[in-house]
Amino acid sequence: MITRREYLKLATAAGVVLAINPARLLADDSPRALISRAIPGTSEQLPVVGLGSSASFSRIAGEGEVGRVREVLETLVQHGGRVFDTAPSYGASEEVAGRIVREAGLGEQVFWATKLNVAGRGGGSADPAAARAQLEQSFARVGKSPIDLIQVHNMADIPTQLGLLREYKAAGRVRHIGVTTTFEPQYEALEKLMQAEPLDFIGVDYAVDNRTMEQRIFPLAQERGIGVLVYAPFGRTRLWQKVEGKALPDWAADYDIATWGQFFLKFVVSHPAVTAATPATSQPKNLIDNLGAATGRLPDEDARQRMIDYIETLG
Repeated sequence: MITRREYLKLATAAGVVLAINPARLLADDSPRALISRAIPGTSEQLPVVGLGSSASFSRIAGEGEVGRVREVLETLVQHGGRVFDTAPSYGASEEVAGRIVREAGLGEQVFWATKLNVAGRGGGSADPAAARAQLEQSFARVGKSPIDLIQVHNMADIPTQLGLLREYKAAGRVRHIGVTTTFEPQYEALEKLMQAEPLDFIGVDYAVDNRTMEQRIFPLAQERGIGVLVYAPFGRTRLWQKVEGKALPDWAADYDIATWGQFFLKFVVSHPAVTAATPATSQPKNLIDNLGAATGRLPDEDARQRMIDYIETLG
């Protein structure tokens, strides 16, 4: 067993990361389990922090750094994480991660969430044959059937692509289906779709300085029993730029927050509509730190407002 205090001393040392249990990494040095939430309408629990595969993860996969990708995925599983979010459009992420999951026999330990989009982000039409081929490619890459979650990426050609996902779900090849968007012009269409269709999940952007989802989308997700995956919980790089060179407020320790990454993630996952946040990283030590946000105490409403106010004072 290792504590967060010890971890902070050791995390920069080469080779240490795989020996650390993040369920023990807390600001107050006491052991806790990873916080999990049920997928709405089911008894299945998911840890509230997972792993995304865009950005730097996609880069190392594309550069052929298979060993580093394997290390990150093994770190996720060894330390209690489950949710892995990817997409065919994330460069080599889906292909490389799928091969590693197959070879390591991790398929049943990973909640595999991928996406479908052959229409592009510009609102074009999806060729049904091409969409089906992309789905079959995803199945081949991960070697898992059913796949846990497939979502229509960026709300593209919903009639064709969501219709195809319904077919695959009815055939028992996909457990959960949904849609994603991180683009404000699509929020109104997302809301209408959530009202009209029986979605299992949505994937959206949400952060301490990006709270539009709280107004209508999150309440609707709770009302309709729709799971929520959160993307860009760090505001991509925006929040890191705000806090560069700045110390955490002393009161952050009251919520077992030891790093800025945990500050941002604990804000996100403390919203009751959020099923899991999936920040991308290519560094095992950063993944361990992120998983630390799924331990200990979560901020209540007063603390969440305090977090918002503090970030706003930073400009």
